[in-house]
This record gives sequence, C-alpha cells and structure tokens, in this order.
Amino acid sequence: QVQLVESGGGLVQAGESLRLSCVASGSIFSINFMNWYRQAPGKQREWVAVITRGGGTNYADSVKGRFTISRDNKNVVYLQMNSLKPEDTAVYYCNADLGHLGHRWGQGTQVTVSS
Repeated sequence: QVQLVESGGGLVQAGESLRLSCVASGSIFSINFMNWYRQAPGKQREWVAVITRGGGTNYADSVKGRFTISRDNKNVVYLQMNSLKPEDTAVYYCNADLGHLGHRWGQGTQVTVSS
C-alpha cells in the first residue's frame, strides 16, 4: 500500500507563491508517476501536473510556465506555484499512479488565492 500526505496549502494574494509537498510512504517502489490534481468548488477534479519515475514532467496549459513539479531523491513530490491567480483556488490532491495496482490519493490541501 501507498499512503500520501499533502501539505503547504494556505491563503495568499494574487501574484504570490506557494509550495505544496506530498510525502509518500509504504510501497513507494510501485509508483510509476506522481500527479497533482485540483478541484475547485462546483467543478470536476482536473489534472495539473505529472512527474515520471525518470523525472520527465508535463503540465496543464492553465498552469504551464507558472507551476513546477519536482521531487527529492526519496519520497517527496513538490508543486511550486508562482504568479497565483484567483482561478487557482482549489483543493489540491497528490496522486500516485501504481499501474495495474490502480491509484492512490492524498487527503488534499486547500489553496485560496484572493484578488
């Protein structure tokens, strides 16, 4: 089993930055990709960014150039969010893609951006 715990959310003003962290524990060797998703009030959960086991990254168009996904050499994945906008307000979730074993989700961390 894999467990994920997010942290780093908060309330910021437009234009400011936040860094989210996701700590993975358990059978982390089974993780293929790590993703960040977000869900705004009244909207569907949307994919934000991915980092592969080999370090490749990709981003949703809405955050490209502002957000950066990275990881340490152990078990932490980060989402650096710069130039935040009110439309970035959402609960942000860490997600582990375990291939045929499915997915695991964290509990989410709230990010609120005021205008």
